[in-house]
Amino acid sequence: MKSLITLMLWLAASIASAAPAYQLDATEVVDLRAAALQRDYQLYIALPDSWRAGQQRYPVLFVTDANYAFPVVRNIAQRLHKHAGMEEVIVVGLSYANGDTPGFSRRRDYTPSVPRGDYRSDMPGRAPAFGAAQAYGRFLANEVMPLVARRYRADLTRAVFIGHSYGSLLGLQILLDRPATFAHYILGSPSLWFDGGVMFDREQAYAARQRDLRASVYFGIGSTETRAPGKQRSRAEENADMLADLRDFRQALTSRHYPGLSTTLEVFEGEDHASVFPFLLTHGLRTYLHRKP
Repeated sequence: MKSLITLMLWLAASIASAAPAYQLDATEVVDLRAAALQRDYQLYIALPDSWRAGQQRYPVLFVTDANYAFPVVRNIAQRLHKHAGMEEVIVVGLSYANGDTPGFSRRRDYTPSVPRGDYRSDMPGRAPAFGAAQAYGRFLANEVMPLVARRYRADLTRAVFIGHSYGSLLGLQILLDRPATFAHYILGSPSLWFDGGVMFDREQAYAARQRDLRASVYFGIGSTETRAPGKQRSRAEENADMLADLRDFRQALTSRHYPGLSTTLEVFEGEDHASVFPFLLTHGLRTYLHRKP
């Protein structure tokens, strides 16, 4: 009994002395049930500094891979406002599904198809899942965006999609399904090698049935995101040349001469797939957000 009491006192002291976690100011977490997907998610919301000072409506940045990207986007957007005169924004981080690992959730929700080949799941007892990008895009348009419009002073006519890697695949799928969902797309290092380059086929299918693509799209990628030395370029992950793929995809879009399409492509010298996101984010926001007079 004495040893048990000693252990309980030690545990209580440890809990009491634990350092508090750092929290981001002016942020909220909203739980959301995705009715059509039958999954639970969270939205991470960052409100601008002037939020409580008036009734202004703000552009909204919707950010995939929120576990990593939300604090990066929130902090860079704040710095661009405070030190470079950019507009203030609301940032909405899109979490992974509750109960899923990040890898499992993003592979399912952000990919446009079920790829050929043998894939292992990182969740014991659950088979790998892919190809839910179209359904997830409808979830954003039909459930997430209306909720944000109801709860916040969001100007959804100026909604911005931000994705990187698989997140950019999701953005491209939304762009080709329902381009008017977002006013501006910031797409970094899209994994265009996925499923043998399936997004090239979908771009061709869109062009065969549509005369216009009314959208503003910013592409960014690192200069080192090329195929490994000695590899033969192919549309497979291990042999992919992501930079060449992106140039080819943008060329395909611009070759259609859509009157309503505006695209920009920037290549960041010396940056790789892991390091390029803050650079393309900053430049992508500057192509759309206005500078204060």
